[in-house]
Amino acid sequence: MPDLPKVQLFADGACSGNPGPGGWAFVLRHPASGKEMERSGGVLETTNNRMELTAVIEGLGALKQPSDVELIVDSQYVGKGLSEWLAKWKANGWRRREGSKWAEVKNEELWRKLDELCAKHNIRFTHVRGHSGHPENERCDELAVAAYQKFLRPGNV
Repeated sequence: MPDLPKVQLFADGACSGNPGPGGWAFVLRHPASGKEMERSGGVLETTNNRMELTAVIEGLGALKQPSDVELIVDSQYVGKGLSEWLAKWKANGWRRREGSKWAEVKNEELWRKLDELCAKHNIRFTHVRGHSGHPENERCDELAVAAYQKFLRPGNV
């Protein structure tokens, strides 16, 4: 896809307990213009993996046109899912091997949505270590934690 706008998508999910209240967040940056967008949200009962996926889905969903996206996350689950597992799951009818048997793909509806969004863009995956001082990753974590903390306050559940 030639001449696509270049953007950076930083995304993270967080959970208090697993399962428990969870939050997701992203920072979307257009380096050429310097424009940035931050978004976050949360749910009462979820898992960390679901929040990691939701952060990326929400970030890609915020793009108004096909783009050249550098996806920067600390989640091995998202990274390996996109780079190693997704093609196999699709080829196997959205099933995965578990020993000698077939099993359902966990979070299949989120992976299907992510696959649909990825087809619209040119995605490059970059992994960063979580809680290692990476400014945008730290910001996403801060936003995601704040999003689930509202569910921990008395009277909010």
